Amino acid sequence: MKNKMDNFKYNVSEALELPKDVVLDLPKIIITGNIGLNISNHKGIIEYTQEILRINSSIGIIKIWGSNMELKTILSEEIIVVGLIEKLEIIS
Repeated sequence: MKNKMDNFKYNVSEALELPKDVVLDLPKIIITGNIGLNISNHKGIIEYTQEILRINSSIGIIKIWGSNMELKTILSEEIIVVGLIEKLEIIS
């Protein structure tokens, strides 16, 4: 059932030219080189150290490795991280 609804939402977003991240409840990840990233539409922080950050999302867990990572902003819909970003993985 969920797959049919996702297909319907995708088709509607295509037809009406709406942002897919909003319509499909997907996280939006913006990476600025290797010095920071911005994650919108998250579901909360699972783990946070200066070396590892795990964030829950509708598509799974977003895991970020780095060094000297710092959470600059934490809002209900957005997280901004600065520091040396080395690797990003999405675990579904």
